[in-house]
Amino acid sequence: MTLGDVKRAFGRGLMHARGGAGLLSSCVLALLAAPTAALAGASAAADRFAVAPGGYTPMKPTPGKGMPVDGGLTFQTQYSPTGQEALWMHDNIVMWILVATSIFVLALLVWVILRYNHRVNPTPSKTSHNTLLEVVWTGIPILILLVVFVPSMKLLAHQYKKPPANALTIKATGNQWYWTYSYPDNGGFEVISNILPDEEADKRGEPRQLAADNRLVVPVGEKIRIQTIGADVIHSFAVPSLWFKLDAVPGRINEKVLVVNEPGVYYGQCSELCGARHGYMPIVVEALPRPQYNAWVMTHAGAKIDGAPEAPAPAPAAAADAAASAASSAPGA
Repeated sequence: MTLGDVKRAFGRGLMHARGGAGLLSSCVLALLAAPTAALAGASAAADRFAVAPGGYTPMKPTPGKGMPVDGGLTFQTQYSPTGQEALWMHDNIVMWILVATSIFVLALLVWVILRYNHRVNPTPSKTSHNTLLEVVWTGIPILILLVVFVPSMKLLAHQYKKPPANALTIKATGNQWYWTYSYPDNGGFEVISNILPDEEADKRGEPRQLAADNRLVVPVGEKIRIQTIGADVIHSFAVPSLWFKLDAVPGRINEKVLVVNEPGVYYGQCSELCGARHGYMPIVVEALPRPQYNAWVMTHAGAKIDGAPEAPAPAPAAAADAAASAASSAPGA
């Protein structure tokens, strides 16, 4: 909280206070809130660059979370804001329209079969046009489309909203048949991700044909700029439980925002037919709290924490003194 915020709070207390006691309490609350807000901001900034002690340990997946389940009938449980919005739209709007339309069409078919068969209705009607009926069966579908159109456009806009300028950038490259993840904001290191053999997946307690030797690790709760490109043919980066799907096209960078609400391990697959081993290039997203993410980053050579201030360059005078001191201490000087 700035000094201006304190002044505004003081003014509100002066306007709404009833007597001296109200004015005094408003002023005290404003003054107490200032250091509290400052401490909260400082704590958040410290957590942003904190590195969890003990290094990085791969997170174990939670059964049924971020993966297909036996007997599943609908979408996977969603762990991203757009996924939750899309699932709500499907369950509360689209599904009800589908059910109602299916029942209505079935009822019409049954009614036509029973009412207009040859035995019950031996003399068919000669009517060729019915203006009211044509208006109804044209107008009702238009209204249904309008009902679906409004939330659909909102969802589409939310999915492709531009990421903030300081968003962490991760580039996913589709290859035949594996993924490469690069972290330009964390020093530019790359991670190559291949499918795990079934025996190794069983040892790690991960689902077969969905586990990978190296994961796409991301910080939880942050807006992440995911960029995709294909190295050879068209691939598609898709994680169903995060409602995320983006094509990886050769010679073209596609971009989309990813936000993961909860820490966890989330599984996906390439969703574009890309060759003989198309079904063997899984995607594993591991979402970690920021300190644990920073610890994972620092396990790579040449890595750095994104957004961390750079070390200041030595002053010219200090650099000259250091060079002179090194020259004088050299043998034979």
